Amino acid sequence: MNPLKKDKIVLYMHAGSGNHGCEAIANTVCRMLPKPAIVVTNSAEEDEAYSLKGLCTLVEEKKIRKNFFIHVYYYLKERLFHDPEAAMRYRFREVTGKNLRNLNISIGGDNYCYDLLLKDLKLANKMFREQGGKTVLLGCSIEPELLTDPDIIDDMKRYTCIIARESITWEALQDAGVKDSTYLIPDPAFLLNTVEKPVPEAFKEGNMVGLNLSPMAVENESVAGITMENYRALISHILDTTDMNIALIPHVVWKNNDDRTVLQSLYRDFSKTGRIVLIEDCSCEELKGYIARCRFFIGARTHSTIAAYSSLVPTLAVGYSVKARGIAKDLFGTWEDYVLPVQSLSQKGELIEGFEWLKEQEQAVRARLEKVMPAYLERTRQIGKTLGKLAD
Repeated sequence: MNPLKKDKIVLYMHAGSGNHGCEAIANTVCRMLPKPAIVVTNSAEEDEAYSLKGLCTLVEEKKIRKNFFIHVYYYLKERLFHDPEAAMRYRFREVTGKNLRNLNISIGGDNYCYDLLLKDLKLANKMFREQGGKTVLLGCSIEPELLTDPDIIDDMKRYTCIIARESITWEALQDAGVKDSTYLIPDPAFLLNTVEKPVPEAFKEGNMVGLNLSPMAVENESVAGITMENYRALISHILDTTDMNIALIPHVVWKNNDDRTVLQSLYRDFSKTGRIVLIEDCSCEELKGYIARCRFFIGARTHSTIAAYSSLVPTLAVGYSVKARGIAKDLFGTWEDYVLPVQSLSQKGELIEGFEWLKEQEQAVRARLEKVMPAYLERTRQIGKTLGKLAD
């Protein structure tokens, strides 16, 4: 095997910039690294269309399932020859073997929240480590229950370094005995740049309620249809009782997981009022520009809420996992009132109640964000220093 290459740093498990949260992480990490980055991506085409173009070297993963014969070959390698990492070596061959770099960073922060990704995460970590590279799990959120699985704990201990983005995950790692080189540092996307595009006519800067909703949040509801009911009731309430207008802001635009599908439905219901706008798809920096010009923000996608928090916009997260609770807890000392778990929705007026609380507490919430955000962002910059120590 050739000596490790130290010219660049590899970012892997990047799903593509059609998820603007993934884009925001890759964007901000690339800007913090002490060396140029190679981003191994599921979709170079998506990344070229948004803010990663020119920021890093984009290398697309090899797609095994797109070729029947290659798929069969690696299936047999795994089953008959007991080589489960063979497919992973093919998938990442541009950055493994003779192309292996010293530092390899898994940047899919919430990937461990999804059962479908666990096998690939563990295999990739093992592969890079066995070939002699260092691995970092960056900006992660992990449900504490998962850290009772001995297999997952072994996987965590294999990483050279783990950076948890919120304290619930960090404390669960500590309790599981994963303490060495484990850090609590906020999500890198808190440092994302803001780019302001011209706003639509009905966008009243500083007097807008920004709304984000995702199909994934709807899928996690306990009562069928309750999430859309709550959003419709909230929009009616805002239009009837305030002079604020509403901006519907998508944050993921993947074909099978597109925020615009649910947001367009809401837009159609209220478009005749002339007080609601549907923001077009654009880069994560430009989406943050719209969110930053809102007075309030209510969002299901974690990185849409991160854009709001970091812009000092009072925010209610419509969360469904540990990431929403953990981030709110670290910012406000508690996640209650700041996170409305979508699983708990049972009455159509609950989102109105959450919004009214936020409206009543507007000045206090904004003051709290103004107070804590400078130190929070300074802690976030520690990512660059921590990775820099591992890069040589």
